[in-house]
Amino acid sequence: MLCTTPPPGWETIFAVEQSKNYWEELSIFIDAERASREIYPPHHEVFAAFAATPLHKVKVVIVGQDPYHQPDQAHGLSFSVNTNVAPPPSLRNIFTELLNDVNVDRNQHPAKGNLSSWTEQGVLLLNTTCTVRRGEAGSHSGKGWEKFTTAALRVVAETHEHVVFILWGKHAQALRPHLELTGHHHTFIESPHPSPLSAYRGFFGSKPFSQANTALIKATQVPIDWSA
Repeated sequence: MLCTTPPPGWETIFAVEQSKNYWEELSIFIDAERASREIYPPHHEVFAAFAATPLHKVKVVIVGQDPYHQPDQAHGLSFSVNTNVAPPPSLRNIFTELLNDVNVDRNQHPAKGNLSSWTEQGVLLLNTTCTVRRGEAGSHSGKGWEKFTTAALRVVAETHEHVVFILWGKHAQALRPHLELTGHHHTFIESPHPSPLSAYRGFFGSKPFSQANTALIKATQVPIDWSA
């Protein structure tokens, strides 16, 4: 079964969603998939994004679609890969923009594609679908994950006065209506997805990292050290 012990700080949203019918259906589906196929990330890392960034610490959210689907890549954080794993194309494009935007050369970082250091500063790296079959992008979409992650992001929006939501691509941008709440002053940074298919259509040059820090400073929050 899926997680029965919620990560610290996320207990309420896990309890609420785990009580709904879709959660049981999703759990049965995932159990059946793991029994017959190779599924990423490993079971213990499915909710790594929540474990890495407690709810009360969230300042920035970077929304991904589903985990990387090749061996050893996915570890539960959107766009991030395990240390010593070669960055996939989308992550390489993120590195290009990171260098051009805030002069951070992630290729020289000891952890390289592992973005855990960002999560420690309050960056929630969340995929809207939390599992995937090996070699089959999008294979677990539409099974219930989106209901859970949308509810979790809604809680982020409801419990904070200001969060920077970085939404790359139409899939992530479709979440915005769920996150725009009266009385809150969230910042939404939108651009095309960093994948090779769309990066040249407006992702490059969009400056999401400096934009995020400008918004945090304006809201009297500590900016993210993207070089960490």
